[in-house]
Amino acid sequence: MAGGGFASASGAGGTQFEAKITPIVIISCIMAATGGLMFGYDVGVSGGVTSMDDFLKKFFPVVSRRTRDQGINSNYCKYDNQGLQLFTSSLYLAGLTATFFASYTTRRLGRRLTMLIAGVFFIIGVIFNAAAQDLAMLIIGRILLGCGVGFANQAVPLFLSEIAPTRIRGGLNILFQLNVTIGILFANLVNYGTAKIKGGWGWRLSLGLAGIPALLLTVGALFVVDTPNSLIERGHLDEGKAVLRRIRGTDNIEPEYLELVEASRVAKQVKHPFRNLLMRRNRPQLVIAVALQIFQQFTGINAIMFYAPVLFNTVGFGNDASLYSAVITGAVNVVSTAVSIYSVDKLGRRVLLLEAGVQMFLSQVIMAVILGIKVTDHSENLSKGYAIFVVVMICTFVSAFAWSWGPLGWLIPSETFPLETRSAGQSVTVCVNLLFTFVIAQAFLSMLCHFKYGIFLFFSGWVFIMSLFVLFLLPETKNVPIEEMTERVWKQHWLWKRFMDHSLDEENGDGEENIKKNGHVNGFDPNSQL
Repeated sequence: MAGGGFASASGAGGTQFEAKITPIVIISCIMAATGGLMFGYDVGVSGGVTSMDDFLKKFFPVVSRRTRDQGINSNYCKYDNQGLQLFTSSLYLAGLTATFFASYTTRRLGRRLTMLIAGVFFIIGVIFNAAAQDLAMLIIGRILLGCGVGFANQAVPLFLSEIAPTRIRGGLNILFQLNVTIGILFANLVNYGTAKIKGGWGWRLSLGLAGIPALLLTVGALFVVDTPNSLIERGHLDEGKAVLRRIRGTDNIEPEYLELVEASRVAKQVKHPFRNLLMRRNRPQLVIAVALQIFQQFTGINAIMFYAPVLFNTVGFGNDASLYSAVITGAVNVVSTAVSIYSVDKLGRRVLLLEAGVQMFLSQVIMAVILGIKVTDHSENLSKGYAIFVVVMICTFVSAFAWSWGPLGWLIPSETFPLETRSAGQSVTVCVNLLFTFVIAQAFLSMLCHFKYGIFLFFSGWVFIMSLFVLFLLPETKNVPIEEMTERVWKQHWLWKRFMDHSLDEENGDGEENIKKNGHVNGFDPNSQL
């Protein structure tokens, strides 16, 4: 990938920027995307350790007794415990809070330093978790990990979108999601191994090995360059120009540099970016970013990824078989995300989302039918044939999510917000994502207890709704430079173009009057001759 160069060309009417795929871009993106590795490991490890009896005996003895006594509760309800769910969900609640601080550091200190802060939080959180002596220490560790998630999820997608040439922006941005899936698979493999350790300390090893991706992110943040967008936004014009020249691999950077400077000038006129997000012309980006995060969680994917071993145990798999099945779904997740890296900038965002909607809907309905017929409250085990079919259906669902809603839920918001609201927009995106991740993590085992097999019908209904949203309201952003989104995407859409009339924006005293007078939209003047 590092060889050769090509122009990041936009279509007719767009500005053409020369950009080679340089080694520094590839290396920087790989190192930054290790933030996704940490996030994925945290998602995957919790489901594995909560199915280990030694872990349950130490921290959740009530659940441990319930799982061993088959006569006291239904299959669907044996893991229904608010404390157990809090162990998983506390990470996302902490991440939600940390996001507000991460928005400030991303804007004022830069994307690189924000990733470094995330790495430090991750390392401290790992130490607390691996050494936990009681539930309080365990939860504190998860909260610190959550702070790391909040900072990493804020900075990494922005970093990847801004440093990548337009034509491969989608593929490089999905490196973040690919590393999330690799982290989940790594966690599942570790859990499978540590579950066999005698002596009751296997869970400590599972939680402690999160230190590997934490160190990778921290070291990576020390060595990567900050993005030209961030440097210019903070007034380091010469440094920003030098970095732009290095990452583009050409001296012909003046047109892109001038556009970034102009975008930064307009952005600085906006003193209150969060308030500015609510202005009429920014509502399409905000609505789509928020909707994508809500829909991403209501596909049901995190319910499966958090609790895969628990879920497989519930439907009758033995403990070893449940962890093994979780490894299989994790591997499918990784491979399918790699498919997305290859196809997102060729097929486009909408095609992947719509195809996946059909695939996810059908697989969830089929799973609900099988479990409804074969898994009752007190049934012993699924037959081998049906068990394999359930795993195949879950893999079908996971693969569809992994090349669509997983990576694109992060990619699309990161590439649609203009520079003046990009940090605020990304903050809202991460916030909403973590809020609904927390809701699903805290509620899923209780929902499984009450809905039983109907849980999959619940999520399939949401998949149908979100597919309609994509069909009618989500425009294609493939190969469109970030600063040209307004002219080439929003003003061409049948609905969102109605929000692009600046005369309808009210004065808010944040430099907006100046923007209107200059006629610059989202930091880009379509009439300028760059």
